[in-house]
Amino acid sequence: MPKIVDHDKRRVLLAEAAWRVIRRVGIDGVSVRNVAEEAGMSLGSLRHYFTTQSELLAFSMRLVSDRVYERITTTSWSGDPRQDMENIIAELVPLDDERLAECEVWMAFAGKAVADPALKSLNREIYDSLRNLFRMFIATLAEKGMMKPGVNEELEAEKLFAIVDGLVVHGVICPDEVTRARITAVVSYYFDCLLQPGPS
Repeated sequence: MPKIVDHDKRRVLLAEAAWRVIRRVGIDGVSVRNVAEEAGMSLGSLRHYFTTQSELLAFSMRLVSDRVYERITTTSWSGDPRQDMENIIAELVPLDDERLAECEVWMAFAGKAVADPALKSLNREIYDSLRNLFRMFIATLAEKGMMKPGVNEELEAEKLFAIVDGLVVHGVICPDEVTRARITAVVSYYFDCLLQPGPS
């Protein structure tokens, strides 16, 4: 009986192998050959799933986004808007080894996307989705009357996006200084400054 191959699973395994190569030697060191070696697969087998390096990188980049999205959509909601937003932000920033790896790989992709049209388009799509997420956060807080008066909602959404983006960058570049505790404290402080004080 012929062996049944799960093609989607193989593509994911190859993308994860690409992540490991990126973390070890950088994105410019990625080739279909060394990704195949990392995955323990022949070059010919890899080309059955990805015909070009750009296609492999685009799938690998999309997989990072999909993993984060899956965690966000399976997060349990507390009913407290602030707590729920902090929980979602926690899935985007490097609070543990898994999320640090994703952030490292994502930063490598973002740099590569500057000159790669396929990655650039995907990068923009995902950034637009994140921007809309932060706009939704701020709109929700405004609708519930939770924010301090005089807040510009559009600029506040951009500010929150910039803070989270900065925490990703700083957490990757200086993980010994920008620790889990530090990242959590910054996010908490942001909401302390933005929101009306709760009932004492």
